Amino acid sequence: MIRHSDDYAGDMTTIARDLTPTDAHMLRNCLQAAGVPATVADDNLVQANALWSVAVGGAKLRVAADHVNEAKQVIAAFERGEFALDDDFDPGT
Repeated sequence: MIRHSDDYAGDMTTIARDLTPTDAHMLRNCLQAAGVPATVADDNLVQANALWSVAVGGAKLRVAADHVNEAKQVIAAFERGEFALDDDFDPGT
């Protein structure tokens, strides 16, 4: 029998598909910065052969089952532009 540690947050659940590898990794990084365990699947396959993207459903974004609602909120905030940088943003400051 498999024993899970106390911090086990459930199986990984696909919350977004048909993504480009770049978009999938960008969203994953936003989720991880918000403390949501996330991973990307099929990104290497899609990157290596874009024609297979339709067959495999593109790159997929997966999060731990216990964090699905939180992940959807973070993605909605991203889509609303809440993480956008101001036009006068200076990365040197």
